[in-house]
Amino acid sequence: MTVSVVFPAHNEADTIAASVKAAWALPGVVQVIVVDDGSSDNTATLARAGGAEVVSLSANVGKAQALRLGVEAACADVVLTLDADLGESVGEASRLLAAVDSGAADLAIATFPKQAHRGGFGLVVGLARWGIRHLTGRQMQAPLSGQRACRRQALSELGDLGRGWQVEVRMTIQALRRGLTVVEVETQMSHRPTGRRLRDFWHRGGQFVGVVQALWNCWHS
Repeated sequence: MTVSVVFPAHNEADTIAASVKAAWALPGVVQVIVVDDGSSDNTATLARAGGAEVVSLSANVGKAQALRLGVEAACADVVLTLDADLGESVGEASRLLAAVDSGAADLAIATFPKQAHRGGFGLVVGLARWGIRHLTGRQMQAPLSGQRACRRQALSELGDLGRGWQVEVRMTIQALRRGLTVVEVETQMSHRPTGRRLRDFWHRGGQFVGVVQALWNCWHS
């Protein structure tokens, strides 16, 4: 099994070097791609210094579009998508790769320890869980987790994953509807918590809108 790791990244200079380094240490990794989504810091420079291929965007286009570009650049059998702020805990993604490599999953999604979500709000996650269950019958513990391993061929069959923050919900629903084996894998990953600053509320608001759009589009497709 060969693995391409894709990090969508916007102003992640504080963590991208550690994340890229840890990604290279994962089993089967032959390619690390960082999609620099219009960063104003030196995310791209640090990623290149760590040996990553960098896709640089002149403006911030959002997570779904950044992921799409990263997946298009991937060359390996399995695509592993990860948030850029995971740092050394990227190593926990080996659990996702093992699930796919063993044949236990077509799509493996990481769950986080409860304490890794401190500072967040449950409304968006609850809406995503309700919508996925309503549309597919499946109860997901971590419907918004961006830490996912999927065979590249299966990923190409999922179709349009929407824009912005729609991507995780649409990916999950479309995978389940197409009969792919979707599993959630417990990990000890940790990332920067979302707090109560203005930009954090803005972030959660964007996620909420994205989830609503994703569910609406999937309901009518």
